[in-house]
Amino acid sequence: MVLALLVALFSLIALMVIHEFGHFFIAKKFGVKVEEFGIGYPPRIFGKQFGETYYSVNLIPFGAFVKIYGEEGGVDDYRSFSNLSIWKRILVVLGGVIAFWVAAIIIFSVLFSIGASVPVGDQDVVGDAPVIVKIVEVQKDSPASRAGIRAGDMVTSLKSKTQTVAVHTISGFQKFIQENKEGNVAVMVNRGKESLTFDVTPTVLPSTNQAVVGVSLQRSATIIEKHSWYQAPIQGILFTGKVTWQSLQGIFEFFASLFKGRGVPQGSELAGPIGITIFLANAASYGLGFFLYFIGSISVLIAIFNLFPIPALDGGKLLFLIIEKVMKKPVPVPWEQGITIFFFVVLISMSLFITVKFDIPRVVNFWKTGL
Repeated sequence: MVLALLVALFSLIALMVIHEFGHFFIAKKFGVKVEEFGIGYPPRIFGKQFGETYYSVNLIPFGAFVKIYGEEGGVDDYRSFSNLSIWKRILVVLGGVIAFWVAAIIIFSVLFSIGASVPVGDQDVVGDAPVIVKIVEVQKDSPASRAGIRAGDMVTSLKSKTQTVAVHTISGFQKFIQENKEGNVAVMVNRGKESLTFDVTPTVLPSTNQAVVGVSLQRSATIIEKHSWYQAPIQGILFTGKVTWQSLQGIFEFFASLFKGRGVPQGSELAGPIGITIFLANAASYGLGFFLYFIGSISVLIAIFNLFPIPALDGGKLLFLIIEKVMKKPVPVPWEQGITIFFFVVLISMSLFITVKFDIPRVVNFWKTGL
């Protein structure tokens, strides 16, 4: 549980570092002086100067930052951000957002090279996603153990003297064993690339008259199918586009529901940094594949959120630059700083509200259940 939380936290920090590196990289390419690149937010723990940039590690872990010379405006220097042409400044601002999409493409490319599945219940609707019933544990000296069945085997079908059935649910497996408790059952499984068949004689428990073979089962749906190494990057790009489009649709429906007075759409969950960390920790418990799927999706969502035309976000900075282009002069520095600070306070207040109302109960539940 603690390990899952740490993995989730460091993964989020890594995303923020990648985001800030996007700004850093474009600024450096255009010859702008970068004064500091920080992981976390001050107060500072330690740091070191390399060249003209100070690299620091800071105490508050949720994020990263890059301090670009002249970003606040009003600096007349050839190495300053404000001295760049407006198109170059727009590219510096967009660099962080683009970095999120690049990260998502890389994550999804890795994901398509290994595949991903997630545990689902017998009643869960999974659409066209391939479903498997996997043996996750074999009890010692049980009928399954004596027959040679192993943990990791994927059950495909069951056969008795009179019928053969494909196995798609755990309850279907259990029902077939119960109906054929008086004789042998052939259990057909996939083990790696092999298809194997094992003859198993169920044991009937006297206390309940239930037939068992001594296995624990897990039903999983394949959400990402494995592809070859050269196909995986192509699928990663296409899937990033798909997730982006689906995220935009979800965001539109969210705000449309709010504006129509219907409240938060059913199934939507508000979460701040702590809540997202808990979601990621839960995703990690389902394995590497699902964790990559989740964090790749988070990367796309944060990229879109950062493009919102809200001062204090990259989209807000972009809005000021567009106004400057249209008006043929920059927004006065005191105005831009004042508006940005106001919206920064609003965003922090909203984040605190979400943390108290939604995230803290998630943390409490996480620790109670160990999920």
